[in-house]
Amino acid sequence: MSFLNEKRATIKDVARRAGTSIATVSNVLNGTGRVSADTQMKIKRIMQELDYSPSTAARNLKDKRSSLIAVIVPYLAAGSLLDNPFYWQLVAGIEEEARLERFHFILVGAEPDESFAFVKERQLDGLIVIGAFKGTDILDRIQQLKAPCIFVDSYLDDDSLYQIRLDDELGGYIGTRHLISLGHRDIALLSGELQEKGVHYYRWLGYCRALEEANIPVRKELVLEEPVSSISGYRAAARIGAQAAEVSAVFCLSDVMAIGLMKGLHDIGLKVPGHISVMGFDNSQQAGYTIPALTTVSQDTVQKGRNAVRCLIALMNGETAIERTFVQSVELVLRQSTGSKAE
Repeated sequence: MSFLNEKRATIKDVARRAGTSIATVSNVLNGTGRVSADTQMKIKRIMQELDYSPSTAARNLKDKRSSLIAVIVPYLAAGSLLDNPFYWQLVAGIEEEARLERFHFILVGAEPDESFAFVKERQLDGLIVIGAFKGTDILDRIQQLKAPCIFVDSYLDDDSLYQIRLDDELGGYIGTRHLISLGHRDIALLSGELQEKGVHYYRWLGYCRALEEANIPVRKELVLEEPVSSISGYRAAARIGAQAAEVSAVFCLSDVMAIGLMKGLHDIGLKVPGHISVMGFDNSQQAGYTIPALTTVSQDTVQKGRNAVRCLIALMNGETAIERTFVQSVELVLRQSTGSKAE
């Protein structure tokens, strides 16, 4: 007999077998009311015999919850998830924690004109928004929903919002300091769009601070802004290779760009780190398996996803002792893609 055709035991079946009312069975399930110890044991035994489990849908209806949350990525271009392992790891952390809490989630790449009508239509319990920007129509519409919401990797100047992000400025700083410590002075930066108060903007600020502390001028011509993808990194290799006589190191503000760049440099005959040192950011799962293995600034992306779910559920439960802004740490992971500047 197929699973779909099996008849599932109901609370009525349990009550009938136990010779009690449905209300009594419900009291045992919820730990409410006055039910004798013998009756509780009898009902629990019958539930085991019938393989009875309460209907999640029914409980959600009673609690006015759908057990469904949305993960919203504004302006997520087609193919971005496929090409960027950062999202895989973040979603993996969200899924792990959501499953533990018996929640499901939907992933939405929101266009600028997204109405977010699905939030009410599907009675979503809460939202996790990744990479929102102040002053955008999308942010305004999300806030108008009045739904419990956690913002991830967003720098929003609103103390009433709950945010989880990385110490991006420190990450840009320690990555650049590492390259300087190896003797590099002409350090190119391969970045996504440097939109003010975005994660790459703060990583760029860290890059600038490290250069300035070392009395190295910040040169605009060495800062390349490209879409965050391996293809962009690969294509940037030609531009960087043309400056190989001068540029001795490249700090990529995303591992996926660094991996594409290393492939591109290889294809035009430049060795990493022999000719050019390459550094990434994120410590994605692929970073340790490139040839050479990628030196990178590490963040715990999976834990960031878990933290977002934990904070959202606490917010939905009305807990008040939640940090409004939680900043995760970064650390340097040294591998073989960076080396001393060749004399």
